Amino acid sequence: MNYDAILWVSFGGPEKEEDVIPFLENVLRGKNVPRERMLAVAEHYYHFGGRSPINQQNRELIRALEAELAAHGPHLPVYWGNRNWHPLLTDTMAKMKADGVRHALAFATAAYSSYSSCRQYLENIENARAAAGEGAPVIDKIRPFYNHPGYIAAMTEQVQQALAQFPAEGRSSAHIVYTAHSIPLRMAENCQYAQQLLEASSLVSVALGRSGDPLVYQSRSGPPTQPWLCPDILEHLREIGRAAQVRDVVIVPIGFVSDHIEVLYDLDTEARQLCAELGLNMVRAAAVGTNPSFARMVRELILERMEENSGRPCVGNIGPWPDVCPAGCCLARL
Repeated sequence: MNYDAILWVSFGGPEKEEDVIPFLENVLRGKNVPRERMLAVAEHYYHFGGRSPINQQNRELIRALEAELAAHGPHLPVYWGNRNWHPLLTDTMAKMKADGVRHALAFATAAYSSYSSCRQYLENIENARAAAGEGAPVIDKIRPFYNHPGYIAAMTEQVQQALAQFPAEGRSSAHIVYTAHSIPLRMAENCQYAQQLLEASSLVSVALGRSGDPLVYQSRSGPPTQPWLCPDILEHLREIGRAAQVRDVVIVPIGFVSDHIEVLYDLDTEARQLCAELGLNMVRAAAVGTNPSFARMVRELILERMEENSGRPCVGNIGPWPDVCPAGCCLARL
């Protein structure tokens, strides 16, 4: 398949205090979320001066990918568009059209299948194409990469670096817990999000010579009456704190590509404070996007779609996710 550009698609985030409310209004548009809840979430951003690290991390990742493409090919320009904040995907699509791009391959910064991490990006892309009008480039999306060997290897390296912060004699007994963004159960029932997270977590643990490390969730929102994936990371920490058999804890945000606000606030702030209260020594593994091999994996996924009869590498038991999502998967059922 011939492509003439790469489209990097991400969530987006505010970069100063006055961006926070407009950004959150974009995120929550069309959703039945009370304004009080939005203002409470805004405080998480204000805690860090109104700046989310996600945009800067995307810039760094794009530079790393551009360096990989320049050194090894294919020599394609990389465009960047966000769902919720500048550079907005609609603006980027208009520029791609003006630049004469006809057929691009999109990489979304989400490793797993769910409505918000996969299907919604497809909808965002189609909406942006519609806004650009006739002549907008055709966009194909790279498959979810949760079980790509490059992703698992990079994630394993992140955990190894976290474990290295403990004395060598205590690393094997450290408690590793994987975390991911929770989603409503009704949404989870219509996708393989939880199954893929369990698979990726298990693959990383196996690579570390371990097994049985738990997966928990974080960043729950929505009304208390609506069931979401659980247990919550804070509940899990209280449980192991009560057991008094664990002192060293490594929290691995395996569900996140970047160390954005939900990682910094929910883990580095709330979870760390709770660990201090419980007498637990907490180390948080960095998200996988900071690993130098991550850009190499993106290039491999690009080549996979461009080259005929290319292999589709994966590890584990589920197999590679199809290039074109099955009809009806990952619907937004709430």
